[in-house]
Amino acid sequence: QLHLVESGGGLVQPGGSLRLSCGGSGFTLDDYAIGWFRQAPGKEREGVSCISRSGTSSKYSDSVKGRFTISRDNTKVYLQMDNLKTEDTAVYYCAADKYFYCPGPDEYDYWGPGIQVTVSS
Repeated sequence: QLHLVESGGGLVQPGGSLRLSCGGSGFTLDDYAIGWFRQAPGKEREGVSCISRSGTSSKYSDSVKGRFTISRDNTKVYLQMDNLKTEDTAVYYCAADKYFYCPGPDEYDYWGPGIQVTVSS
């Protein structure tokens, strides 16, 4: 059974930073393009960032551009979140796709269970 697991969430004050990690259980992430998504209460799921299998290409939503950085190594994908705002509060999910770079959310093969990020003073 293949699983993704997110870690690194929590409570942080506005202006603070968190680094989320996405790891794979039962498979190696380097065979997959990875996307980060988030969903706040009462809102639709939003694509945040995505990275290619090689790590040489990445994209960001306008709402996080310049504040979030996606990266990867051989085993994990990271989302460095700086200058966090209250509107970044959401459950964050990572997702893996074996064939396409930054596909639509319905195209991803695997999803993690999600992790809470709360930005509050």
